[in-house]
Amino acid sequence: MSLIETLIEKAKQNPKRVALPECEADKTLLAARRVLDDGIGTPVLVNDPAVIKETAERVGVSLEGMEIVDITDEAARDAVIARYMQYPKLMLSEKGCKRKMKNPMYYAMIMEAAGDVDCTFCGHVNTTGDVLIAAQQTIGMQDGVDVPSIFALTEIPGFDGPEGNRIALADCGLNAEPAPDELASIAIATCDNIKALMGWEPRCAFLSFSTLGSGTASSVDKINEAIRIAQERRPDLAIDGEFQLDAAIIPAVAEKKIKRESKVAGKANILIFPELNAANIGIKMIQIFGKGKGYGHTLSGFNKPVADSSRGSSVEEIVGDIAMVVIAAQ
Repeated sequence: MSLIETLIEKAKQNPKRVALPECEADKTLLAARRVLDDGIGTPVLVNDPAVIKETAERVGVSLEGMEIVDITDEAARDAVIARYMQYPKLMLSEKGCKRKMKNPMYYAMIMEAAGDVDCTFCGHVNTTGDVLIAAQQTIGMQDGVDVPSIFALTEIPGFDGPEGNRIALADCGLNAEPAPDELASIAIATCDNIKALMGWEPRCAFLSFSTLGSGTASSVDKINEAIRIAQERRPDLAIDGEFQLDAAIIPAVAEKKIKRESKVAGKANILIFPELNAANIGIKMIQIFGKGKGYGHTLSGFNKPVADSSRGSSVEEIVGDIAMVVIAAQ
């Protein structure tokens, strides 16, 4: 069974209501149709009905079975705001909601906080920064979380790792230059999320150009401080490094380079990148050169599940991402 099939089967066990605000995009409605037909969830299209109708006609997608929320209906908007005012983590005033809800993405997230939908999927029209700000201003962060982050599950043809051709990467979308405590938080959140999502026993490797001091730089010092913090916070997790990529995932290389016992070296199933340049380049190389698929742009750290898709995602990848945010909502 492929990764997307695995995710879809998990999502189908408990389908959820998914808010989709970016209805001007062809991919939104093409993916929404598949989400409904495959039993992943109920698409709730949040936009001007005229925009939704125009897109549906352009791509030849039937809207039958989908819910449409008319953002131009002031009475319906005010009813959503009234419910949002009961949100325990209230972030916006009534006046602020009215102003923000002219934007479909804010409308969708306020609906989610109000309990009208279970999760929100967006990001292949809006930028990551836009999605992040909207989620922070409407849904808010979980208590005790240092920083939001994004992990990706990849499926790579020809790769043979401890989980077959699958491996998780983080942080692939948010934190440009995370400080050591933020990097530690990213690793811990990713371990917990991957275990819950896939049932894997996490083996988390912090990546670098250096393996256990083979190179020296301030970036290596930062990584090692992050590892120390992560291990101190969560001694129950298998977290190790700093490792070069080959030492993290190839047993023969790990045996040659790692001269101490490690639960992670050579068999990592989670890779933590030191900063966003490396992570973004890494996942796009997997997709372009390796013909791999990347799923899972669910934002970790918010009070309710929100997904930030890549603007370059295919419809298949979007369906997989929606399945993942549905699983998070379960």
